[in-house]
Amino acid sequence: MTDDVELRRLAIRRADMKLAFRSHLLAYVMVNAGLVAIYIATGDFGDYFWPIWPMLGWGIGLAAHGASVYMNGEGIRDRLIEEELEKLRRTRGG
Repeated sequence: MTDDVELRRLAIRRADMKLAFRSHLLAYVMVNAGLVAIYIATGDFGDYFWPIWPMLGWGIGLAAHGASVYMNGEGIRDRLIEEELEKLRRTRGG
């Protein structure tokens, strides 16, 4: 019974992480599409495509978020949590 509860808790946490990333991705697409629309609407076709700067900056953060969600960042976090729990148990038990 305890294993099922723990697995469900883990599944909920992973699903929440994936939903948070999808929300982040949607915000990225919407805001940057708006910036490109402003660029086009103002007719500012100068020497460079200025919306690239917020796209690149935010894109780095988005990529890091995606990596933490889909590239086993969860496993690293779980190991760190277990290490901290063991340290706490040792200090309180001894």
